[in-house]
Amino acid sequence: MTPLLRLLALSSALLCGVGQVQAATSLDLSRYAVTGSYALDTLSGMGLEASAITYARDRGSLFFVGDEGLGVVEISRTGQTLGSMAFNWAGTGSTHSDAEGLTYLGGGQLVVVDERPQIAYRFGFSNGGTAALSSQPWAAITGSTASVGNVGTEGISYDARDGSFFSVKQDNPAVLRQSTLTFAAGGGTAATTELFSGSSSLFGLNSLSDVQTLAGVDPLAGTLAADHLLVLSLDSKKLLEIDRSGNLLSSFDLSGVTTQAIEGVTIDELGTIYLAAEDSGTGASRLFVLSASPVPEPESWALLTGGLALIGWRARRRQPASRPA
Repeated sequence: MTPLLRLLALSSALLCGVGQVQAATSLDLSRYAVTGSYALDTLSGMGLEASAITYARDRGSLFFVGDEGLGVVEISRTGQTLGSMAFNWAGTGSTHSDAEGLTYLGGGQLVVVDERPQIAYRFGFSNGGTAALSSQPWAAITGSTASVGNVGTEGISYDARDGSFFSVKQDNPAVLRQSTLTFAAGGGTAATTELFSGSSSLFGLNSLSDVQTLAGVDPLAGTLAADHLLVLSLDSKKLLEIDRSGNLLSSFDLSGVTTQAIEGVTIDELGTIYLAAEDSGTGASRLFVLSASPVPEPESWALLTGGLALIGWRARRRQPASRPA
């Protein structure tokens, strides 16, 4: 490769990587735009009312659940159905089988949360099978299984670095929690701390619908930004990036994305965001994809400009001298 080509290749590589450099201090939701929208299979109702979504890094796929609690569906990052597993709620004592929270632990293991009693069930995914939840290990996030009604736990996310879980209670009051959950047959234990709580307007939001840790985003690894959280609000139609002190770092307005109710959020190792929206009478739940647009830093622009100037200089030198008439 000639020195000129090497310079151009280096310029291109730096420009492609500046998004990761910038992301070291913040995910910066202002860089994001909708880059995909995919209808999800209804699967006899299992694929409707999409209420929670999670990314499985070791499978390169997504899982989502509907709030009717019929089961969990595995899909590609472009919404194609890869498999499904039914839920059997018999013996759990659940009154509404309201699956609202979902997170992936790795190795095919997932945790689903029943909203009203705020119980987290751990189970292994088996395509075409059935998870009898009463026989799965579980833990009550608050230590109590008393129903809090239709304003309970709406979302949960796992931080593989220390095994902790973050969850959000929808409203009355809205709460963001951090928990250490010990799952066991017949009921385990939970050590839960309320990080933030408020009867209304928590982070300026009308309610909380889901939460997602950023610990698994590779460009953020080893930085303070890996501790940041995404917080979703269906009612406010907003996605926020906050730090552990509750400071608002960036936001994304969802009001122009869809009229469907967006209830779930997750993110992959590259920083691509996936949103799950229930059908809301449209006939199909949807997967929305948000991708970041890299913003070159001044040093990168200088390198690229220098490379282009060199190309122009070389081109002028190669032009044949004009001959006198």
